[in-house]
Amino acid sequence: MAHARFQRSFARMGQESNIEAASFCDIVRGHARATGDTPAFTFGDEVITFTELNEGSNRIANALIAAGVSKGERVSYLGKNHPLYFEALLGAAKIGAVMTPVNWRLAPPEIAYILDNCEARIVFIGEGFSDILRKVRSRASKIEQVIGIDAHDHSGTDYRTWRDGFPAKPVLADVGMDDDALQLYTSGTTGRPKGAVMTHGSILSSRDPAHEAAMRDWQQPVEGDVTLLAMPCFHISGTGTGIGTMVAGSNSIILPEYDPAQALELIANYNISKIFLVPAAIQILLNHPKVSSVDFSRLKYVTYGASPIPLELMKQAMEVLGCGFVQMYGMTETSGTIVALDPEDHVPQGSERMRSVGTPLAGVEIKIIDEDGQPVPVRTVGEIATRSSKNMRGYYNNPKATAETIDADGWLRTGDAGYLDEDGYLYIHDRVKDMIISGGENIYPAEVENALYSHPKIADVAVIGVPHDKWGEAVKACVVVKGGEELSEAEIIAHARDHIAGYKCPKSVDFIAALPRNPSGKILRRELRAPYWDGKDRAVN
Repeated sequence: MAHARFQRSFARMGQESNIEAASFCDIVRGHARATGDTPAFTFGDEVITFTELNEGSNRIANALIAAGVSKGERVSYLGKNHPLYFEALLGAAKIGAVMTPVNWRLAPPEIAYILDNCEARIVFIGEGFSDILRKVRSRASKIEQVIGIDAHDHSGTDYRTWRDGFPAKPVLADVGMDDDALQLYTSGTTGRPKGAVMTHGSILSSRDPAHEAAMRDWQQPVEGDVTLLAMPCFHISGTGTGIGTMVAGSNSIILPEYDPAQALELIANYNISKIFLVPAAIQILLNHPKVSSVDFSRLKYVTYGASPIPLELMKQAMEVLGCGFVQMYGMTETSGTIVALDPEDHVPQGSERMRSVGTPLAGVEIKIIDEDGQPVPVRTVGEIATRSSKNMRGYYNNPKATAETIDADGWLRTGDAGYLDEDGYLYIHDRVKDMIISGGENIYPAEVENALYSHPKIADVAVIGVPHDKWGEAVKACVVVKGGEELSEAEIIAHARDHIAGYKCPKSVDFIAALPRNPSGKILRRELRAPYWDGKDRAVN
């Protein structure tokens, strides 16, 4: 889908500059010219202004060119949240290269697969990840250079030294809205993650001037806004937040990883006005003993997503935090949020609309389709499909998976089952794909099953998601043990941890005589799930 060039006005502190933006890089350049002293990122005691961000990313762009990185090539980052990750992302984007952050919570074999699949020759690493990279490097043969971002355990190239060896002169590269900018890996239905490719245009789509009049209050950039960036940058929630504040010209306070005590301290000390959290993180924050001593009066909005929020938790959050709440629905493949439930639809007594995820954002089309791809009537459950300029380009080097997800008319099948009401509110009912969402992380049963099948005592296995009060859903393995063998729950979980990330591992195991299957041999997961979801009005939690 083609993207128009953006005409943006930058006005701060009495200064104004109009530029035509062909990419989000141009918008950051505009902020650097108009209000260069404004903080872009704050990380502990370090403050990076928009001037410094622009100049530092220019140096990175020149450094990458000197390293032979060309337009369309992937560079990667393995580490926790850090403002220099965004500087590197911006520098790569200025030459048309594509940043690919890696989920640092993954097991070494999974990290190796992603680094090999994205074909990155240059990898940036954060503190504490040098040893992991050494272990996986032989399986990611394309890597030529590793650069440590404040990584004291890395004995090779230091990011700041490397960056400062190159000039801050602007790079005049031909980069536009249709060029790739970001590649995030999603869990795979068949056990292998897929790299979802986002363009400059899909990332900026929510801020398209054509939709400016329809932007909601919570979407509007406000001078003086301060955002707490607490979600991981290997997710669209983390990187999307950072790019969003760069585009808005506002300050992001960055947490390396989510910590409720640090979050509360930053809210108190930096007058945080906006935060995105998953429901599990909201619950952890509210349960922290320091929450009662923090002044939340400056906080305007808490946006949340990845899973539904229980009404009782929402009531508690509204009472304690006293701000507006926005539920967001989207996915990596849609460059983030496409549907939102506005603050005015959040009422303490609860309502039917609070069971929805809201209405489509400006420029986003939503329809509900049956198995044949045909639209279904209002309040009829089917698969949710969406079309907009926010949709990803496709999966990296995977045309088959791309074609299965996005049709010739640009409609993307989300894999979620739901329905629309008469007013256009979208309700999530179940999942078409066998996906589990635990603590905001997507987990596909095939990934877990592939790991468990390698155990010599397991004859058959199926993995399902069951309700969990804290994490929303938890992974359960249903295991058939080979005849004459004995196997414990602890052994199975330990075996999984050797192959996949800890959050994907089963939290419990059911031992059964045989898995239910249909005549063609397909596992009937719904039969396994049914007892655990009995009495609930939807099969997601």
